[in-house]
Amino acid sequence: MDLTVPEYAYMFGFLQADGHLQQGVGQKGKLTAEINVRDIDLLRKFQKLTPYNSSITERTRSTNFAETHTSATWTLCSLEARTLVNDLGLPYGRKSRAIAPPRTPFSACDYLRGLIDADGSVGYTGQGFPFISLTTQSTAIGAYLCSYAESVTGAERTLKRNVRDGIYNILYVKENAQRLAAHLYYPGCLSLSRKQTAADSLGPWVRPAGMARRPPRIQWTAEMDRVLLAAPTIAHAAAELGYSTSPCQQRRWQLLHGVVPLPD
Repeated sequence: MDLTVPEYAYMFGFLQADGHLQQGVGQKGKLTAEINVRDIDLLRKFQKLTPYNSSITERTRSTNFAETHTSATWTLCSLEARTLVNDLGLPYGRKSRAIAPPRTPFSACDYLRGLIDADGSVGYTGQGFPFISLTTQSTAIGAYLCSYAESVTGAERTLKRNVRDGIYNILYVKENAQRLAAHLYYPGCLSLSRKQTAADSLGPWVRPAGMARRPPRIQWTAEMDRVLLAAPTIAHAAAELGYSTSPCQQRRWQLLHGVVPLPD
């Protein structure tokens, strides 16, 4: 499973988010991935990519979301295969907070697409804006996506867990979503076909005339911090720095209250 190969990088990302590695008695155990039966073609592709015996089964049951739900499960029991994916970074048992990007070289674009196909969303908001998002409990995964997406879109994100459930919801909208989706879901890539279709649908969106763009985040420097602290008023500091008073006031408060370090 060479993670520099796009298909394997995608597969590993998907399994980290939506797979389960179960330890049995002795050397027994299994790797499973259960998804909606409508996406069964993806499991068949995983089966073809895997040089070990595996099976795909279907089952129908009641869930909290539907009276009848049919899912498809891919099951792989080989000890050699399980040891390989475990060594690459898929833990046994509960893994939501423990997973992290692979420790070996890997195709980042394909790996992240696998994570988003498993635990993310692509489409349009209720207001009609393009979006792409990832939900994760892993700080390492969240930080890696934010860093990678910033290199693609220029959009900076600050990781913060939801108070209610302790989960990170990382969201990109409008032009940033278009750029990131086009980058991750390139033509011919391995993906869930419905999410590939959703990603492709973001391209034609055009920002409505008159819709203001959010100004880029201020990159504060030590010299700018000194100006903030030395100015007699916030208005004086804002005028000298060329910014509005609101971000200057917030930055000065952070400096005076130890939220960010004071300049040397």
